[in-house]
Amino acid sequence: MGATPQGQVDTVVLIHGLWMTPRSWEGWAQRYTERGMHVIAPAWPGMDRSVEELRDDPGPIAEQSMATIVAHYDKIIRALPRPPIIMGHSFGGLFAQVLADRGLGAAVVGVHPAAVKGVLKVPLSQLRSGFPILRSPANRNKAVPFTPDDFAYTFGNTMSREDSDRAWRRYAVPGAGRVFFEGAFANLDPRSPARVDVGRNERAPLLLMAGEVDHVVPASVVRANAGLYQKSRALTAYEQFAGRSHFTVGQDGWEQIADYALDWALRAAALPRDVTIASEAPRR
Repeated sequence: MGATPQGQVDTVVLIHGLWMTPRSWEGWAQRYTERGMHVIAPAWPGMDRSVEELRDDPGPIAEQSMATIVAHYDKIIRALPRPPIIMGHSFGGLFAQVLADRGLGAAVVGVHPAAVKGVLKVPLSQLRSGFPILRSPANRNKAVPFTPDDFAYTFGNTMSREDSDRAWRRYAVPGAGRVFFEGAFANLDPRSPARVDVGRNERAPLLLMAGEVDHVVPASVVRANAGLYQKSRALTAYEQFAGRSHFTVGQDGWEQIADYALDWALRAAALPRDVTIASEAPRR
């Protein structure tokens, strides 16, 4: 845990997203461990159960809120001896940005991250992806079932239906209604837990990664999110990958994405902080 004798950061904290559990990181965690990293992939508070158990009893999912989730990871990260690399997928990528805003992390990566407050783009595919939850205000306090059809559109759109259904059985859990509503209506809430100071100069280097065919968080949303940080002099990078869906953490070819994220984070974390105060503009 902490740093190598050469001073290189060697701890990674992985934050899963909505509709998922830490199991979604299983390939990344093993790959990073084999590279000598110490990997921590905690569940959202109360969700440290198997996918199968959470489907049978989704009560812990219904109890989630953005504030309690961020506080959970904040406590875990502050207990580490040195700042780690923080990576989050989907809503986990939003939480990673909030944690960076709190001054945490040696480097931070959002993998197809849900948007922070201030991003106004809402593409049709994103609306359709969230419809199972958004269609009823009563879902705000529920864990909303995620069907194989839902998964096929939101996560499995680059996969055969057989492979999509197989992935649904292994990874998918109901969605936390409150968390989704908080994200969807962040721009209407002056005290939104999705707000960050996008002009903050003294924060960790930040990479936002997007997928060309992501239905849940389309590349245009991630690009707009990255653009907000141009108000800051801290290092902000954006990278878009062809053919990648929202299931990029498990989609064929995930190894390339995982390696890119870690390699970037290790390079950025090794830079003197005054060197990182220079932004990379979104390129695509």
